[in-house]
Amino acid sequence: MLFIEQSLSRNEKIESVFKLHWLAWLQPVIILLTAGVISLLSYGLLAALFMTWVSYAILAVGFFGFLYEWLQLKFLEQAATNKRVVLKQGIIARRTQEMKLKAIETIEIDQSIFGRIFGFGNVKITGRGISDLIFKSIDNPVEVKRSIESIAPISD
Repeated sequence: MLFIEQSLSRNEKIESVFKLHWLAWLQPVIILLTAGVISLLSYGLLAALFMTWVSYAILAVGFFGFLYEWLQLKFLEQAATNKRVVLKQGIIARRTQEMKLKAIETIEIDQSIFGRIFGFGNVKITGRGISDLIFKSIDNPVEVKRSIESIAPISD
């Protein structure tokens, strides 16, 4: 069960759950592949007993780096309810950021050229005061903005 589902108040329902773009999942894979290549190179160049242990250590560090990054992404929750927008991060420890829909002042999209081509970007939600909530590497950020604005129309 999602944390967001567990934290719903009375008469609150989830309107949209925002997914990460598939390219966000490449970072853990790149970490693992890089460690694998470095491990193979260190094993192949100097095949002494010491270097085999070094290559295994590099591979282990790469695997744990992959696992950590993958779990970070797996346990990330980004959603909008009929009362608030919620960003929850953390594997064991939990960090949540929430903003009531009534407090939203602006919703901005930050997309690079690469993001425009592949359809991902960051959505920055600014509320009253100095609070910001940023959904990073979100799939189809224009649709996310439209979805949030349809729940809570931004006043001019």
